[in-house]
Amino acid sequence: MSAAHLGDAGDTPATTVVSMRKVNLNEIKEEPWQCPRGKYAVCFKGISEALGRDRNSLDLSKRHPFDLEWNRVPPGKHNFPYHAHSAQWELYLVISGKGTARHKDGTTDVVPGDAFIFGPDEPHQLSNFGQEDFIYYVIADNPIGESAYFPDSGKWKVNKSSAADRVVLKGEETEYFDGEE
Repeated sequence: MSAAHLGDAGDTPATTVVSMRKVNLNEIKEEPWQCPRGKYAVCFKGISEALGRDRNSLDLSKRHPFDLEWNRVPPGKHNFPYHAHSAQWELYLVISGKGTARHKDGTTDVVPGDAFIFGPDEPHQLSNFGQEDFIYYVIADNPIGESAYFPDSGKWKVNKSSAADRVVLKGEETEYFDGEE
């Protein structure tokens, strides 16, 4: 049926069924992560993965151009060590609880409704110093070849071929041409 016929008496527009990826947060398994000594802890719901994103693929059509995660940080914990991404952008939206965002200029309190962003080479860390869970969404662009730097410890995390295949390095300063000539 053409658009010209939609307004004619007696005509009913045809219903088109569109295939759409959809998930409900209540149906996504919460995945806990914690460091060995418990200083860092966060639970994830991988919304993008639930919608079909293949995080280990190098095929952009399977990776999605961005990733959406639901995160919950328990009271008294930090999400991760203070770090900066080499190429990745991260956009945050606080849903509930109270937290702090550590950044190069200090810390900023964040509360429900706050949105903030960290670009490449902008170190950051989220912490929950409150009495209830700190819950937020994060949207990241997940560029291929991403690495991360940890300013407090001087370490680098380098992805070798996929996000799951990574190595963490800590080295000493050297000259630019060391080993090159």
